[in-house]
Amino acid sequence: MRILNLNPASNIGASAWFVEIEGHRLLMDAGTHPKREGRDSLPIYRLIQKEELDAIAVTHCHHDHVGSLPVALRHFPKAHVLMTELSYFLIERVLHNSVNVMTRQRDELGIKEYPLFSHDEVDEIAALFQGFRYNREIEWAASHKTRVGQASPTLEFYDAGHALGSAGIMARGQKETLFYTGDVCFRDQTILRGARFDDVKADVLIMETTRGNRQVPPGFSRETEIERFTAALHEVLKRRGCVLIPTFALGRTQEILALLALLMKAGKLKRQPIYIGGLGRVFTEIYDLEAHRAHRNHSNLKLTEALNLAVLEPGQVDKMRLSGGRIFVLTAGMMSEHTAAHDLAARMIGDERQAIFFVGYADPDTPGGRLKSAKHGATFVFSGSAGEVTR
Repeated sequence: MRILNLNPASNIGASAWFVEIEGHRLLMDAGTHPKREGRDSLPIYRLIQKEELDAIAVTHCHHDHVGSLPVALRHFPKAHVLMTELSYFLIERVLHNSVNVMTRQRDELGIKEYPLFSHDEVDEIAALFQGFRYNREIEWAASHKTRVGQASPTLEFYDAGHALGSAGIMARGQKETLFYTGDVCFRDQTILRGARFDDVKADVLIMETTRGNRQVPPGFSRETEIERFTAALHEVLKRRGCVLIPTFALGRTQEILALLALLMKAGKLKRQPIYIGGLGRVFTEIYDLEAHRAHRNHSNLKLTEALNLAVLEPGQVDKMRLSGGRIFVLTAGMMSEHTAAHDLAARMIGDERQAIFFVGYADPDTPGGRLKSAKHGATFVFSGSAGEVTR
């Protein structure tokens, strides 16, 4: 077995792992690095440019795992792309959104290399996508004419519990096995159930993590965190302030919306509009439509029916009145520049009536990470576009 990590950095981002098993070659994920721009954000595909790739397998549809898939397929146009059936329903929308974001960054930031691929390119490669159910063995190297009749390694997707369609990848050869977790969540979330890795046994394990060496705080439980979240929400709404919950459009947005819907249903939160972004709305509709395919709690909960979702169009964030106890669930989770969450946060910071609730990891070098680490009353550089702010 031969393994190469193609990530251009030493930290998490631009996930891409090349694996050769018994003469067959597989690329696991094809991401972009969220803290880099242009071609610097890509995996180092030149390390394997002379290889003949049989397949590309995708763990899930977050940009750090699929954001460079069209670029990878330029290098390896004969490779077919394998993913879970749930990711199959998401991936084209994710990649088309990437084109929109990169085009906007080119125009606003002058990054001439953007977009790294086009809408037409996404449409063309979609024919290579194949979706599979969890826990089905797939012969990933048997489709090429030169391979007909040869024994093929197999691949199997295991539910990773991270976001809709997320999976760990088990690659099995005749003599060796490898398991790549992708992003994984072992605890049940509000909607999705925890990872189903119980029977996984492999010779090689590849796992990346943001919290792997941290102990769970004493007394921590999901129930107590929900109580703390609810109490904090009431405190802000009581003073007629607004709450911003920065999230990623796929996964955390739907988990927070589900929590808000359940609180309203239980009478613990008054019914009111929840403001979200357009992409968050699209993914929320897919969560509802494909509920029967997912391993989830509250299988009958339809978020678009349970909540009054108000979609904010580009530019509306700058015009919204920050009063009246509004709740915003907006991207991006780390409040990267030129996102709705970043722009709204820049208006809210320093206003004692308002509140920003972090419900996930924020890299220390992002606007969200800098805000989290700043002490009350401290002045710091929130971002290049927003400049200095005082918490």
